[in-house]
Amino acid sequence: MTAEPSAPPTTTAPPTATYRLQLQPDLPFAAAEKTVPYLAALGVSHLHLSPVLEAAPGSTHGYDVVDHTAVRAELGGEEGLRALAATAAAHGLRLVVDTVPNHMAVPAPESLNAPLWAVLRDGPASPYARWFDIDWDGGHGGRVLLPVLGGRLGDELGAIRVDGDVLRYHDHAFPVRPGTEHLPLPRLLDAQWYRLAWWRLARSEINYRRFFTISDLIGVRVEVPEVFDATHATVLRLLREGVVDGLRVDHPDGLAAPGDYLARLHTATGGRWTVVEKILTGRECLPHGWRCAGTTGYDALRHLDGLFVCPLGSGRLFSVYRDFVAPLADAGGDWEETVRRAAYEVVDHDLAAEVERLVRTAGRISDRASHQGDHAPWALRTAVRELLVRLPVYRPYATDGPGARDAQRDELDAAMLAEAAARARTVFRAPEEALAVDLVRDLALGLLGDGPDRADFCARFAQTSSALRAKSVEDTAFYRYVPLLSACEVGADPGAPAVGADTFHAYCARIQRDWPLTSTVLSTHDTKRSADVRARLAVLTECPDRWRELLRRVSAGPAGREGPQPPDQQVAWVAWQTAFGLGRPSAERLIPSVLKATREAGLHTSWTDQDAGYEEAVGDFLRAGPCGPAASALTELAVDLAPYVRANVLGAALLHLTMPGVPDLYQGTETEYNALVDPDNRRPPRLRADLLTELDDGAEPQDLSAEKLLLTATALRLRRTRPEWFGAQGTYTSLHADGTAAGHCLAFARAGRAVTVATRLSLRLAEDGGWRDTELTLPADGPWRDLLTGRELPGPVVCLRRLLERRPVALLVAEE
Repeated sequence: MTAEPSAPPTTTAPPTATYRLQLQPDLPFAAAEKTVPYLAALGVSHLHLSPVLEAAPGSTHGYDVVDHTAVRAELGGEEGLRALAATAAAHGLRLVVDTVPNHMAVPAPESLNAPLWAVLRDGPASPYARWFDIDWDGGHGGRVLLPVLGGRLGDELGAIRVDGDVLRYHDHAFPVRPGTEHLPLPRLLDAQWYRLAWWRLARSEINYRRFFTISDLIGVRVEVPEVFDATHATVLRLLREGVVDGLRVDHPDGLAAPGDYLARLHTATGGRWTVVEKILTGRECLPHGWRCAGTTGYDALRHLDGLFVCPLGSGRLFSVYRDFVAPLADAGGDWEETVRRAAYEVVDHDLAAEVERLVRTAGRISDRASHQGDHAPWALRTAVRELLVRLPVYRPYATDGPGARDAQRDELDAAMLAEAAARARTVFRAPEEALAVDLVRDLALGLLGDGPDRADFCARFAQTSSALRAKSVEDTAFYRYVPLLSACEVGADPGAPAVGADTFHAYCARIQRDWPLTSTVLSTHDTKRSADVRARLAVLTECPDRWRELLRRVSAGPAGREGPQPPDQQVAWVAWQTAFGLGRPSAERLIPSVLKATREAGLHTSWTDQDAGYEEAVGDFLRAGPCGPAASALTELAVDLAPYVRANVLGAALLHLTMPGVPDLYQGTETEYNALVDPDNRRPPRLRADLLTELDDGAEPQDLSAEKLLLTATALRLRRTRPEWFGAQGTYTSLHADGTAAGHCLAFARAGRAVTVATRLSLRLAEDGGWRDTELTLPADGPWRDLLTGRELPGPVVCLRRLLERRPVALLVAEE
């Protein structure tokens, strides 16, 4: 198989702003094409499309790819994509597409995935066997386990039938190994290259790498050059032909060697703008050796959200939460304890098969190295388990080659694993047995062993670590530790949700220096709550006692009678806070969201072991409580806090649109957008082209949606007109106010010519008497003009009380 020719070196300008459209059968290419004139007028430079290759039928996200050679027919096929690209180009826009290198779907019927079908038919001898990360020696007699049965095999035999050279089970279809068609069904099943099994066996018996713990998504080995070439051929052709201009890479941490992959992709694309969905935690930075423009922006989201969280008030809110819920420390009462318990649950239960693969590989290496031998399987298993749960980031990167690594990251990985190892040793009674920890640590860093086993362990440890972090933190702990729901987002730290102005400025300065074209986001298809919902919730950290009083009122009920009774206090807390964040709670939207939260938390019910009685009680409570008459208390609070919610919504939006990086707007978020976790946030957007026209014609904004749209269009058009101010050649300078309320002002200058001013913690500001004598010194004498109001200011010193009297934000430009 020959490699696809590389795309020519890019001659197009990098994006100034992107706009994400979540394509699905209800929003195909033709519908996206109709949005182009509006989005061009809004001021973005690129449309950002969710995955466009052929996916499982009916998919609402496209990450379940089944065929890399074709553009998805349900969206309109390649003809539809080309028509969209042509219309976009006619309006000055280009396309960025989402790519999924880590996995493919295990669809029903399985024949939709032709490479997988060939492997199931022909086994390890298939030319496609190298495509998939299958451990053929991982039990099951050299077969791949397919956990697709609704019950035990013996109970499901009656639903399995042979249809020529196809084996059918409900919607599933599997190839029959040639020469076995004539065998009786039990013997025929034993003779296949796959083993059909009860779905519950996946956690401990599965022998292929999955996307996290989703057995319907099988890991693809893009580290193999021929697999990279075959899976990227269509996207690279679309790049060469000018249909596509840039890429988003989904879940790079699932890959064996992310840095090496990005180097190969960079060469193949000719250096096109590419961002990666890398989740950074704490002070972790993107590896400098990675050939990309930066991340997809969750690190920016964390810093933006944290600015609007009151550090003192968030502590007080936690006290209210503790008194109301009374959670155990490891079930939502303490962040670190909650994460630790969730990690042990996931590593022992959901990822048991992945851990066993690591134990087998470590055992083989140990047996071949006399000085490292004599480690019992239980000791190796304990060492793997304890190291994995103690890693503070998603994964190490020892698998990357020299060109994709940097010495600083190597040192950080080594130090991180050394600290984790020191803690892991404490679980062993005998120090000699604890030597298994040192063996596993060195294997994870690629320092021991040789041949395929060495590379396999190093890669699988990192991939399992990534899956563990995602499942234990994002999908479990975020749903258990819930004092402030807005802090429970990817990359965030719910245990310390507030971000100070100095921390934000330092982050922005580093991004401008190191990754000036990285993507930044506030809302995505994966955020658990949209930015505007989180902005509403953040205000509660400024008035925790008012939240306590609201909970007292709704719990007491009218006229002192007992209010609607929840099945437990934690779900009541989540329900009331979610309802407040949504603004206009409806049972249709609130019940699915809260039920999903309870299943993800896994404390009373779960996806795999649903408690029907508990879930019915949750629904009854939501209908009678937050979606019933008691919701009037929420409405009263919302009215009182509306000015401060407005300040948060507009402040976060303006900071996002003018900070370093390339802002990515999620569909519909240019106006007020209140959405919960998927599928609520996957609904086709309602775009307000009419409202934008009215604003452009001089109409004054009449509500928050109009204000946000005016702000968004103004900032995006400035970025498009002045890319040199905001791009790689621009500069970022923090500005600091003087006066009694200086801490409530967040301001910075871009290239010394544009100044952003936003209000922080506006409720506390109002309670303290407002701006009073607070002033801001601009970078030059002026005159300056506020693009949001048209007002001209002489400068260089401006009074914040006057500057922000109409709106809590300002976007100033130096007049020519």
